[in-house]
Amino acid sequence: MSIGSRLYGAALALSLCLPLAAHGAEAAGKKTPAPTPLSAFELYRIYGDRTWVWNTGGGRFFDDGRRFVAWTDDKGKQSFAEGKWVVDDLGQLCMRATWTNAEGAARASTCFGHRKVGNTIYQRRQPDGNWYIFRHASVQQDDEFRKLVPIDTVSAKARDLKQVLANQEVARKGG
Repeated sequence: MSIGSRLYGAALALSLCLPLAAHGAEAAGKKTPAPTPLSAFELYRIYGDRTWVWNTGGGRFFDDGRRFVAWTDDKGKQSFAEGKWVVDDLGQLCMRATWTNAEGAARASTCFGHRKVGNTIYQRRQPDGNWYIFRHASVQQDDEFRKLVPIDTVSAKARDLKQVLANQEVARKGG
């Protein structure tokens, strides 16, 4: 079973089972904990000074100035991003950055929602992605949470690509 299908299965289970569990608990006179948003402090502790490693690159969440830097190489098409990351008490993490590649630059804002039930954290891409388990109560090998690492694997690649693209621009202009 692929990670994607496991994530989809977990999201489907969460979306289907939480309302049923709450209804069953009410009928039995028990109270099931409702999903609650992570606080800005909790999100800061998860993401601050970490790199989120992606299949095609990654994003670095710097403490200093809440700076965000990312780099991707998707099928030979390289891009880098520079911007800021923000968190709030509604469980939301947003990366607001300008993405640049050989074709130009564009601003983008990508946000993820975070909720917890007990010690399990769920995540989804905002505004309407599917919920999936981001971190199990007992962290598991394939938890997305484990892709947040302390080492910066992104900044040097982003800086190098920025320089390459700047040199190409100078060459195009005949400089």
